[in-house]
Amino acid sequence: MQPPVVPARPESKIHHGHIRIDDYEWLRDKENPEVISYLEQNNAFTDERTAHLAALRQALFDEIRSRTLETDLSLPTRRRGYWYYGRSFEGREYGASCRVPVSDPDDWTPPTPDTTVAADQPALPGEEVLLDLDQLADGHDFFSLGGSAVSPSTGLLAWAVDVVGDERYTIRVKDLASGEELPDVITGALGGATWDRDGESFFYSTVDESWRPDKIWRHRLGTEQSDDELVFHEPDERFWTGLGRTRTDRFLMIESGAKITTEVRFLDLDDPESGWQVFAPREEGVEYSLEHAVLAGEDVFLVHHNATGPDFEIGVAPIAPTPKEEWRPLIAYDADVRLEGVDAFATHLVVHQRSGGLTQLRILDLGPTGVIDDYLVKFDDELYTIGAGGNPDFRQPTVRLGYTTMRTPSSVYDYDVASRTLTLRKQQPVLPLNGTAYDANDYEEHRLWATAPDGERVPISIVVRKDARSQGAPVPVHLYAYGSYEHSLDPAFSIARLSVLDRGAAFAIAHIRGGGELGRRWYDDGKLLRKRNTFTDFIAVAQHLVDTGWTEAGRIVAEGGSAGGLLMGAVANLAPEGLVGGIVASVPFVDNLTTMLDATLPLTVIEYDEWGNPEADAATYEYIASYAPYDNVTARTYPPILAETSLNDTRVLYVEPAKWVARLRAVAGADVLLRTEMAAGHGGVSGRYKGWHDRAFSLAWILDRLGLA
Repeated sequence: MQPPVVPARPESKIHHGHIRIDDYEWLRDKENPEVISYLEQNNAFTDERTAHLAALRQALFDEIRSRTLETDLSLPTRRRGYWYYGRSFEGREYGASCRVPVSDPDDWTPPTPDTTVAADQPALPGEEVLLDLDQLADGHDFFSLGGSAVSPSTGLLAWAVDVVGDERYTIRVKDLASGEELPDVITGALGGATWDRDGESFFYSTVDESWRPDKIWRHRLGTEQSDDELVFHEPDERFWTGLGRTRTDRFLMIESGAKITTEVRFLDLDDPESGWQVFAPREEGVEYSLEHAVLAGEDVFLVHHNATGPDFEIGVAPIAPTPKEEWRPLIAYDADVRLEGVDAFATHLVVHQRSGGLTQLRILDLGPTGVIDDYLVKFDDELYTIGAGGNPDFRQPTVRLGYTTMRTPSSVYDYDVASRTLTLRKQQPVLPLNGTAYDANDYEEHRLWATAPDGERVPISIVVRKDARSQGAPVPVHLYAYGSYEHSLDPAFSIARLSVLDRGAAFAIAHIRGGGELGRRWYDDGKLLRKRNTFTDFIAVAQHLVDTGWTEAGRIVAEGGSAGGLLMGAVANLAPEGLVGGIVASVPFVDNLTTMLDATLPLTVIEYDEWGNPEADAATYEYIASYAPYDNVTARTYPPILAETSLNDTRVLYVEPAKWVARLRAVAGADVLLRTEMAAGHGGVSGRYKGWHDRAFSLAWILDRLGLA
């Protein structure tokens, strides 16, 4: 079977004196039967070209499933008199959301479930099933829970679902006492709902035609959506908006944010007549967020901000509109520490930060006079990721935290602040495979450093079986990266990855510029007119792994998704021929010049601070045009490429990889496969078994390119 041929239908436009010809823009019309036929033909071609991997795909799926405890539940989290948790069941895609009453108000030890009970039996005494997700998903090819929220009275549940993949959610409300749904139905929402304190209304967000969250609405139970109150509208097309409630339940917050600027409004629920107030007016380049705290008996706002330096500071301000000049430092600016956020509790503060390329969790003990101690929660591994989560109660004496490394399964601890003791509450189970138990000591993980062309040192996290590198022999490497939006790819464990490691490959993460691993400067050096650093960093990492004997040229398969897919497209164009033996580009942003030239497309305007505005600025146009993957396809030798996309993706439209694949074949005769999920969104297929099959497909192709199939 030959690759599907799609006709070139040139369209030309002039930008800043440059004529740009696009042969495949017509593929954007997904209502055109010819476009759908092209995608389906590519799926058939991909199936045929990968048919020899069918047995390996099934083996990988079976390994993932065999290692996973399919009937399990999450560690219960306490909130307003209940322990909340999720359950999964063998053979079911989605699971259930549940709760049980707190039996002893003074005991913060989560209840221990019976994980061996049948799916139709409670795992804990008094279990109440809030949502049966498999029941909700029945009859739908795609299902995503956008969020669920229990009312302050604990008697109502608002939840949001998307059954298409376009991230437009429908919110419904359930009476938990009767189990009946209320008549209230909200359509076109973005994500879930936030309850008002009275429990008689909730807030939600909607998006504009460019998929920008721009409006906050208030819905009163028992009324029609058409009667909902517009609470806030963000008119600036560079900004998005959202609403949340503080852990103390005293304040509602509306945040308007662009990539480099924020503005927060607050409503004091103890004094709602005071109305919404802007804490500090937006100022270009100043980012801040607020957290309500009580310090030395005084109610204050903690202000996490970058007004004093790019890596942020934590200041203190009164409960009132306050200019930045009056934010008093609580944790002063430190150029070696990137402060990422703060959570306030009655007896302590929890600070999320990173230093030296690794995450850190910092505790500030509070006393009658304010902060009385300041220290880190420490672990001994060379590589790790730590973070707090599942801490909704302002008065809780413990900090729920997550910890993982590339060989340590995800672990959940409770840290007792008073005694400074860690208690392991749950670790991700890894079941034996073919009678062999998982042993983390069979693997080694390291932090390596590559040198970029401009001399910058780029960190690498790598994991491999110890017996795969006997006497330092080179091994095939699966190299992953992202490198945009200050998103950090921190080292973490993966059950699916074990199937790659146990076949003799190493897995590495390239912590390239554009991410946030080394602070704000790391991000700034990989965006706008410095975006090329992202690509050259990745190539330098791949070359370093070859030069230091970890692997050999051609035995690297690179992978990235979304903006990381743009990275893959750029690497395909820029890397020395033969360095990379294969590329997986998932929902790849490879036609970024077209997207950034069209302000009517989803997310374009709010992305100007990340990529630039090529329509308004000639230098930006020329810079993006110099690296945009689709525009820079040439008649060179490309490594084999697997491009994966979803028809209903609203973030990176299917047309980008569709056009890219067409041009790669036409211009370079490249060996490239296009695989389109016809009923999914940006995150791919829904359901864990579908997700495992999907991942097995990609991993089988990767192993084949690594010579390990």
